[in-house]
Amino acid sequence: MKMYLDDIRTPINDYDVIVRSYNEAIEFVKNKGIPSFISFDHDLGCNEKGNVLKSGYDFAKWLVEMDIENIYKFPNDFSFEIHSANPIGKNNINSILNNYLIFKIKYK
Repeated sequence: MKMYLDDIRTPINDYDVIVRSYNEAIEFVKNKGIPSFISFDHDLGCNEKGNVLKSGYDFAKWLVEMDIENIYKFPNDFSFEIHSANPIGKNNINSILNNYLIFKIKYK
């Protein structure tokens, strides 16, 4: 299962599911589990009052927390990419996921 998380862009490649927000991504995981592949955007827009919505980084942190708590587990073949144009956000998502997945393999 391949997920594409982005509030605006449409993927070029084939994805099984496109989610447009942090909440949609969480609802998908709650119903179907963590996909084997996720393409992340960092900035997921603002609400009608102009407040910044939760980001792809927030979703990545939630995924790690769910795996730690044994609520939803990363598939053994999990992989990801980050298509965000935000370099700091991209680095944050990459860091949390890579560091956690390396830790998980090392201390399995």
